[in-house]
Amino acid sequence: MLEEIDVSPRGHLAVRLRDVIERRWSAEVQAIGVHGSLAHGDDRDGSDVNVLVVTYRAGAGPKPALRKVDGTLVDLEVVTGDEGLRRARELTSRWPLDADRYVTTRPLHDPRGWFARLRDTHLTRLAEARPPEFSTLARHNWALASAAHTRAVRLAEWYETDAALVMIAEARLHIALVTGLLTRTYFRNAADAVKRTGVAGADMQELSTILKEHAEELAARGRPVDGNLGALFE
Repeated sequence: MLEEIDVSPRGHLAVRLRDVIERRWSAEVQAIGVHGSLAHGDDRDGSDVNVLVVTYRAGAGPKPALRKVDGTLVDLEVVTGDEGLRRARELTSRWPLDADRYVTTRPLHDPRGWFARLRDTHLTRLAEARPPEFSTLARHNWALASAAHTRAVRLAEWYETDAALVMIAEARLHIALVTGLLTRTYFRNAADAVKRTGVAGADMQELSTILKEHAEELAARGRPVDGNLGALFE
């Protein structure tokens, strides 16, 4: 496995990082792995190196960092084993973007099988989750998508084209997250989300149509996306 990851410059960098971390914090680190393109085996020029370091206690091991190393962006995340497993049991409105790292992380150092436990913990949580949990999270993203869409329309009317484009991009992403939550589909990243849900090139009118369709589905699932003041506290 390590021979395979070492064939690309990004993989070679990840292995170098692992070796440095193991030498300097051998007593503090219980596991090291990569997620993202390196974990999927399709990294290429321009890909990031996403490294997760799992420690035995808080404050131990290397410090989290986000910076370029030899021209490649490295995202170094550090978490305790207990905290990492706790996060794997959380379902948030960003679940479609977070789940991939729980189920597709490639170990570089994992003598006790922590990453397998991470995956099993998350899959168990998904099996326990009831449909209303995902619907609630989807409604949250629907509200953000609707607000972004409304702002985009107003900005376009004021000829604030650049700002409108930013809001359209935000609306597309949250609409993609709604779809992901309603179908229990997770994505590798934001670009993958808007591409796979077919909203990457959607204009404001098309986004408006999708928002209406999502609103109808969410209402059918037990609670409308709009209501009176009393409904806010239900």
